[in-house]
Amino acid sequence: MGSKRFNESKGPSQRQLRAGELVRHALVDILAREGFRDPALESVMISVTEVRPSPDLRSAKVYVAPLGGGDAKALASALNKSAGFLRGRLGREIDMKFTPELHFHADNSFDTASQVDQLLARPGVQQDLDGEDD
Repeated sequence: MGSKRFNESKGPSQRQLRAGELVRHALVDILAREGFRDPALESVMISVTEVRPSPDLRSAKVYVAPLGGGDAKALASALNKSAGFLRGRLGREIDMKFTPELHFHADNSFDTASQVDQLLARPGVQQDLDGEDD
């Protein structure tokens, strides 16, 4: 009766995870070898950190970040403008029934991790952490 709702809360299926990794690897290869006319993409090394396909595998959220720092939101916006082109290239690279529609999003997890590191490095926090060893 409520099994569909129960499955949605469990997270991505193995099929979604495999498809996401397949798409991620193919996109990394495509982005490494393609030249872009958009100045926001020209000399940027792009990290594809995660691909989350929808349950039907017809669309995918692609999380990206510029390597070496930069504006992840501007990068995602520029990639969204090239999404149709990238989807066409992707369709030639992967063996899936449908080539997913790509939706690029800025991955800010590196920034968040850096902020956590900075917080943990504060003298007051270090003092508290050193006190836990007793």
